[in-house]
Amino acid sequence: MTKINKLLIANRGEIALRVMRTAREMRIKTVAIFSEADRNALHVRYADEAVCVGPAPSSESYLKADAIIEVCRQLNVDAIHPGYGFLSENANFARMVRQAGLIFVGPSPEAIEIMGSKLAAKAAVAGYNIPMVPGTPSAITDRAEAKTISAQIGYPVLIKASAGGGGKGMRIVENDAEFDEQMDRAVSEALSAFGDGSVFIEKYVTSPRHVEIQVLGDQHGNIIHLFERECSVQRRHQKVVEEAPSAILTPEIRDAMGRAAVDVARACGYYGAGTVEFIVNDNLDFYFLEMNTRLQVEHPVTEQITGVDLVKQMIYVAEGKPLTIRQEDLQIKGHAVEVRVYAEDPANNFLPDVGTLDTYVRPQGNGVRVDDGFEQGMAIPIYYDPMIAKLITYGDSREEAIQKMIRAIDEYQISGVQTTLPFCRFVMEHPAFRSGQFDTGFVGNYFTPDVLTRKPDQTESQLAAVLAAYLLETSKPQSSGAAVPVTQQKSKWKMNRLG
Repeated sequence: MTKINKLLIANRGEIALRVMRTAREMRIKTVAIFSEADRNALHVRYADEAVCVGPAPSSESYLKADAIIEVCRQLNVDAIHPGYGFLSENANFARMVRQAGLIFVGPSPEAIEIMGSKLAAKAAVAGYNIPMVPGTPSAITDRAEAKTISAQIGYPVLIKASAGGGGKGMRIVENDAEFDEQMDRAVSEALSAFGDGSVFIEKYVTSPRHVEIQVLGDQHGNIIHLFERECSVQRRHQKVVEEAPSAILTPEIRDAMGRAAVDVARACGYYGAGTVEFIVNDNLDFYFLEMNTRLQVEHPVTEQITGVDLVKQMIYVAEGKPLTIRQEDLQIKGHAVEVRVYAEDPANNFLPDVGTLDTYVRPQGNGVRVDDGFEQGMAIPIYYDPMIAKLITYGDSREEAIQKMIRAIDEYQISGVQTTLPFCRFVMEHPAFRSGQFDTGFVGNYFTPDVLTRKPDQTESQLAAVLAAYLLETSKPQSSGAAVPVTQQKSKWKMNRLG
């Protein structure tokens, strides 16, 4: 085992602060890198040492692997934590870190490489009897063959970029007549985003829900899962609202998904924290989508319901320590909801609305957590993802967590930029979300900009409450093996904690 004494965080914003705070608790010194645009950022001020690695564009700063490793050499750094985004899922960077004699706080380059390709990932898990959506077993370029396979699978189908995610290079094809146009768009987007135009085809699951499983493994072959997160409220195929646990899974399905996720991790010799993503249909059949070989933005909701500090565990694993947490030690306690506070205008198709935070006051209180990297007077840079913060609430039940979220949103004071907070409040109050009966089409099905300005009258409010109660009652499983409704789960954990 190798003790980490000095850690460089190859990232910015709230995740850099999150890792630094955990490192400080572990008596590990921290080094921040920053671009010229982030010279006054909080993570720069919080770190023990900080080094500018280039101009504002990420390609000239946060993505400069050679420069980052040179900083480590000059400052006698032991390890690099990549956070998420930027170089976090770059196998070449992880390999460079290893070759430089440094510790990469994450999985092996080989695991990143395998799971970085959706097709390679599917091939790796093929021997583990993991459910997968019907589709092409490899990348496909022949258009005629692609059309034939699509007809065999049955429309609608999904054309997806092999080399990446985040909704880029992804197109839904409803029929043969629109195949060519959507194929061209998917390939073009994939080339632009990832430099790789290879795509594959799979059956498009109607009324899909996005449910993912958090996994954690060590370098001794031990792998556990920390239950699921529901991430179905999305815009442009990117998440905005997450919660843990899901409102719909039975204990049997939760266990099956957890075991499948562990097998996915085992298939690539995974260690560190990672996420296995599944798509779930309206019959609660689940299918493996992909594995994210990094810490996820939404990891706090898992920390809240398990009491496990995932960042701390990642550092322990990187030092070579075996996991001290066993699967049987884990249980779900309470419910957590997270909303992403983006500098975006929901009334204008969620377009970025960067600027200066003229007012910035965080909500507080029992069961309220804010992970951010900004303070009042700071500017949201145009060069990076416009996420200001993650707002997380925790309660004994799903209903309590939602009510705390509504209160926290109302108390969150931000001016100077438009944010997604009004949209997130709309989600929290919508009958479909309250009942748990929603899917990834939530925005398209229920949201229009006018709902943010139109106030419902008293009759509408009463009808919405009645509908929510009805949907909640009729959605309860009836079998003897049904899940205990989340609202019945009790916990003494009322503190806002990280683990």
